[in-house]
Amino acid sequence: MLSYLTLGITYAFAAAVQPGPFQAYLISLTLLTGWRRTLPAVFAPLLSDIPIACLTLFVLTQVPPAAVDALRLVGGVFLLYLAAGAARAFRHYQGPRPVTSRPAQRPLLNAVVVNLLNPNAYLGWSMVIGPALLQAWHLAPWYGVALVVSFYATMIISTAILLLAFASALALGPRVGRALVGLSALALAGCGLYQLWYGVTTVVRRLW
Repeated sequence: MLSYLTLGITYAFAAAVQPGPFQAYLISLTLLTGWRRTLPAVFAPLLSDIPIACLTLFVLTQVPPAAVDALRLVGGVFLLYLAAGAARAFRHYQGPRPVTSRPAQRPLLNAVVVNLLNPNAYLGWSMVIGPALLQAWHLAPWYGVALVVSFYATMIISTAILLLAFASALALGPRVGRALVGLSALALAGCGLYQLWYGVTTVVRRLW
């Protein structure tokens, strides 16, 4: 179970602290309306990911186990690709760039829509979380529960901490954000290497 908890925590932390459409929207909302009105929006992934997860798991359960193993290998490469992008962002970090238009007045609903249109959610579920969840559930249902709970708990807590930091301590400057992006690069690289190692060992066991 520890390996699935680690995967959920590290991948969620990396996803939460890296600049993206969802983070940009929340930062904009925080700067414009304050953290109290924005904080409920950190729960948006719990709602937006329901159809994404259902669609992904339905497709993955219809394919042979070898295809899921292949997806785990692809997911490992994808995580290393994200780690390389995070490393580049770390070297050239200039702080998050919030969107310029004024957000509407329904933060949670709008955040759900933003995340539904975010391709990272689909890629993450199809290449990382989905295959890992099926494998964990096959070993023991509690392993799968631990993976999902650790992922979303870390995502929500990390995002909330970031919003509070922006709201109360904008003077922290780009150094804190740069350090978080650097940590996310290391976390993504570790997850990617683990995914590749697990995928390769699984394929070898199936062949032998």
